[in-house]
Amino acid sequence: MAKFLIIYHSPVNPSVGAAPAGMDMEAEMKAWMDWGASVGENLTDFGAPVAGGVHVAPGGATTPSTLEVSGYSFVEAENMDAALAFTKDHPHLRSLPGAALEVHELQSVPGM
Repeated sequence: MAKFLIIYHSPVNPSVGAAPAGMDMEAEMKAWMDWGASVGENLTDFGAPVAGGVHVAPGGATTPSTLEVSGYSFVEAENMDAALAFTKDHPHLRSLPGAALEVHELQSVPGM
């Protein structure tokens, strides 16, 4: 099976700050747990929220990241289509306006 990284993007991250007005965090967490259960053993790392990203340029200069990365998960699947199937009706996509996902296949590194 191939390994895939799911990257979560959102303009705000309610898991590391105040939730937007009207957001029911208990219901949100239940939706995430239900998603994890539906993916089952293919969910190899549920992941975690992330915040405070820093962009590092050649030479070491740093600036705050502007990519709005809010979390990640790792899944295993037969191929990209199967990995994308795990994102159908993902709770992140309906949690906040502007929320999005990216799915990337991990590649092997020759000689490692």
